[in-house]
Amino acid sequence: MQLLTISGSPHVHAEQPVQKIMWGVVLALIPAYLVSLWYFGIGALIASIVAVVTCIGVEYLVARFILKQTPTIWDGSAVVTGLLLAFNVPSNIPWWQLVIGSLFAIAVAKMSFGGLGKNPFNPALAGRVFMLISFPVDMTSWPLPLQNRFVLVDALTGPTSLGIVKEGVKNGESISQLTQQIPSQMDMFLGGIGGSLGEVSALALLLGGLFMLYKKIITWHIPVSYLLTVLLFTGVLWLIDPTKNIDPVFHLLAGGLMLGAIFMATDMATSPMTWSGMLIYGFGCGILTVLIRVWGAYPEGVSFAILIMNAVTPLINKGFKPKRFGMNK
Repeated sequence: MQLLTISGSPHVHAEQPVQKIMWGVVLALIPAYLVSLWYFGIGALIASIVAVVTCIGVEYLVARFILKQTPTIWDGSAVVTGLLLAFNVPSNIPWWQLVIGSLFAIAVAKMSFGGLGKNPFNPALAGRVFMLISFPVDMTSWPLPLQNRFVLVDALTGPTSLGIVKEGVKNGESISQLTQQIPSQMDMFLGGIGGSLGEVSALALLLGGLFMLYKKIITWHIPVSYLLTVLLFTGVLWLIDPTKNIDPVFHLLAGGLMLGAIFMATDMATSPMTWSGMLIYGFGCGILTVLIRVWGAYPEGVSFAILIMNAVTPLINKGFKPKRFGMNK
C-alpha cells in the first residue's frame, strides 16, 4: 500500500484542485472577453481561438512525445495561458505570429521547466514579451475599437493613451494638451479604448477579480499592493509637476495594469507563498511599472515588471518563508 508520494517542489496544499482553480480563472476572464468581442469583433474571436488551440496542442505534444508524461491539457492551465496571451496582443495580429508566441509560451516558458507549477516565469507574459521583441511593429499597431469589428489584418489603427502621453511628453507637450487627445477616464473605466484585447475595460477586469477573490482563487495582497504602489508613486510625481506627469487615476486605468495586477501577477506558480512576500512582490511590480512607464523606452511596463519580479520570487520566498508545520514562529 502506497503511503507517501515523493515528488519535486513546489509543494502547495490547497483546498481547491488545480483544475477547479484554472477553470475558475477562465470564468473570471469571461467579462473582459465579452467586452473585447464587442469592441474588436472577429479579430478578437480568431486571436483567442488561435492562441488557445495552439497552447493546448503544443502542451499535449510536448508532454506526450518529449517529456513522456500523461498530458494534462484538461486541467485548464493551457486554456488560461492561451486566453491571457490573446488578451495581451492587438486583435489584428497575424495568426502565425500568435502561433509562434503560443509555442514559446508553452514549450519554452512552461514545459521546458517541467510543466505546471514548475515554471519560474508567467508563460503568457513570456510569450507576449517574445512577440514584442520579435514583431515590434505588429505588436504595437492597435486597432480602433468598434471600427474594426469585421476587419482582420488591414484594420484602422491608432496609438494607445499611454503611447500618446509618452510621445507627447517627449516632444514637449503639456499634460493639459495631451488630455484632450486621450479618452476620458470614464471611457477608460468602462471600455471603448484602443489597446490589446484584455485591457479595454477596467470594470470588466475588476468584476473578474472580485469573482476570483470570492472563490478564493487569489488573495487581495498582490493586486492591492501593486495598484496602490502605482497610485501613490504616480501621485507623488503628479504633485511634484502636474504639467509633465499625468494624474495617478490615468495610470490605474490605462494599459494593461489592471489585467496584469489581477490575472498575471497573481499566478500561483510564479508569485511568493506568504502574505508578507506577496506585499513586497506587489510593491516591486508597482515600482518597476512606473519606472518603465515614466523613464523607460516603452509606454507600457506591466509585462516587464511582472517578469522581473517573477525572477525575484525565489529570493522573496527565501527571506519570507511560511511558518513550518507544528511551529509557533
